[in-house]
Amino acid sequence: QAKRVDDEDLGFVGTVTGVNPTVLNAALDAGLVPVVATVAADSEGNFLNVNADTAAAAIAGALDAREFVLMTDVPGILRDVKDPASLIAETGIDGAKQLIADGVVGGGMIPKVTCCLTALDAGVCATHIIDGRRPHALLEELLAPPDTAKQGTTIAKDVD
Repeated sequence: QAKRVDDEDLGFVGTVTGVNPTVLNAALDAGLVPVVATVAADSEGNFLNVNADTAAAAIAGALDAREFVLMTDVPGILRDVKDPASLIAETGIDGAKQLIADGVVGGGMIPKVTCCLTALDAGVCATHIIDGRRPHALLEELLAPPDTAKQGTTIAKDVD
């Protein structure tokens, strides 16, 4: 479900207002992996294009997911965008907000971090921003032993 954005110049673009998880839960219960097109209907039946990251965060919350992963083309949140070694491995909600306020998180990373915060607000326990260009990045992030260094950035509720 979506609401059309106020900017008429954008055309049929919307923001997520709700998720009906019934079909997704049925697919998951059947052992299927649902693939979601990020097109949603407004109250008048118009189809609206919605941001995929925003839709994914809303879906994660609606499914009561424990974790939410955004795969992108950067290693995660970098303190210095020119230095991959400046990766911030872990932060909490307040820390992520402060990184945005301080300008450490900028440009295209702002919506990604904001989506992570939205997912956390919707009940997800931990979110991860990882580099999808790396082979096995998803497996390493989610299945690595706790004492193993993670490769992306985790934003979690229980981190100061």
